[in-house]
Amino acid sequence: MQLDIPAGEFAGYIFDLDGTLVDTMPLHYRAWNEAMRRAGLRETLSEDLFYSFGGVPTRQVAELLGRHYHLAIDVDHVFHEKEALFVEYQADMQLIQPVVDFARRVAEKFPVSVASGGPRVIVRQTLARVGLTGLFPVVITPEDVARGKPAPDMFLLAAERMGVPAAACLVFEDAEPGIQAAEAAGMQWVHVPSRGPR
Repeated sequence: MQLDIPAGEFAGYIFDLDGTLVDTMPLHYRAWNEAMRRAGLRETLSEDLFYSFGGVPTRQVAELLGRHYHLAIDVDHVFHEKEALFVEYQADMQLIQPVVDFARRVAEKFPVSVASGGPRVIVRQTLARVGLTGLFPVVITPEDVARGKPAPDMFLLAAERMGVPAAACLVFEDAEPGIQAAEAAGMQWVHVPSRGPR
C-alpha cells in the first residue's frame, strides 16, 4: 500500500480506526449483514451501501439501513446486536501496517489521535486488542460530539485535545464521510484505500 502524503508541515495527525489503522471493515460488514438479517432483511446486505457509510456513527447506520431497505427496525436493538456480533469477530482483526508504521513514526515528534465513528467501548477494545492503546492518548468517538462524520466536529475536537490548530492537522481516512469531515474541518487528508479508489 502506497500512502500519498501531501507536502507541507503538519503539527498533529488524526487517524480513523476501522479500515484505516485496523482492517476491520469486512468484519463490520459481516456483523451488519447478520444483524440486519435478524431484523428482517431478506437479502444480502449491499456491500457498496455498507462501505458508503464508512465513519458514520453506528446508530445512524442502523437508521439509514432500515430506511434504505424499508424495514421498521428497533435501532437500539440492531445497534447492540451488531456490536455484539462484531466483538465475536474481533479475533480475526489485522493491522493495516503501513498506516500503523507511519503513526508510530510521527508519534515520536507530534501528537496523534484517533477519531472513529464506532462506540467508545468498541473503539477502546479494538485499540487494546491490537496493542495500539498506548500510541493514541486522544480518542474521539461520536459520544464526544453533537454530530458525527461527515460533520467536522470529531476532527475539530481531536485537534483541540491535541493542542494543535485544525489547519495544521493531517487526517487519515478510508471512507468518503470521513474525507468530507476532514475537508469541512479545514484539514488536509490521506485516503487509505481499504476498498478501491475514492
